[in-house]
Amino acid sequence: MHPDNIHNSPYKFDVLAAAHQDLSNYLLINSYGTKSIDFSNNQAVLELNKAILKHHYRLDDWNIPKDYLCPPIPGRADYIHHIADILKEDTIGVQIKGLDIGVGANCIYPILGSQIYNWKMVGVDINIAAVSAAQANVDLTSNLKNNIEIRHQENNANIFEGVIKPNEYYHFSMCNPPFHTSESEATKGTLRKLKNLSSNDTKINTASLNFGGQANELWCNGGEALFIKRMIKQSVFFKTQVGWFTSLVSKKENLPKIYKQLNKVKAIHKTIEVSQGNKQSRFVAWRFLKE
Repeated sequence: MHPDNIHNSPYKFDVLAAAHQDLSNYLLINSYGTKSIDFSNNQAVLELNKAILKHHYRLDDWNIPKDYLCPPIPGRADYIHHIADILKEDTIGVQIKGLDIGVGANCIYPILGSQIYNWKMVGVDINIAAVSAAQANVDLTSNLKNNIEIRHQENNANIFEGVIKPNEYYHFSMCNPPFHTSESEATKGTLRKLKNLSSNDTKINTASLNFGGQANELWCNGGEALFIKRMIKQSVFFKTQVGWFTSLVSKKENLPKIYKQLNKVKAIHKTIEVSQGNKQSRFVAWRFLKE
């Protein structure tokens, strides 16, 4: 992980449980003889996230509605730290403002941007329930209210239009796009992940998918490749209002299609590799030359 990421070392479960006592109910001794949790247990993961956010990021509380994504915080923090690296040359002494496309109910990227770097963040989502939940998370901690604004994207066809206001400027945008192409593909992927995470022989089935995420969080027509290509096309119209556009790309095989679209719109671009344990991922960042 990024050298500035505080999650480079293993979780200190005793310390985290002290910050959020409900985590204690889910602690166990794993096969290595150390304290941990069952990462296939959705409630255990939720309590772990609450503990992390309270202890490391000074939140008073945090919640997500049932059936919404519970984000792995170390990997989310990595994305934030790498964006900070990209911005260093151009934003010395400047109050940075960022835009999170698809903020989700968890509101995790604006929260981390605010609490790690004191960035001003705007989070947008097409799902009104997610917008309400994200706003509720902001309202739970007073400091977040000063740094984070949540907006509803009312038009599913638009990514930036309708949420970026005239004369607004963002130093960056970020996005964790839905990467599956269909519900069935998303279900298979979640089942596979749960089986890998399960610490026992309990049968994993579709009843265990209650923290798999909502439809708009997990899949869209054409998957992440088509979504990012659409984002690139629409970014052209906001090239004077956003310094760096960025998006996670979970599937490496989608990069050639994305590069082709970036070259087509004559964008300067780079790819940043990120990793968490054995999981390898990346995000693309692009910008346009000032005319």
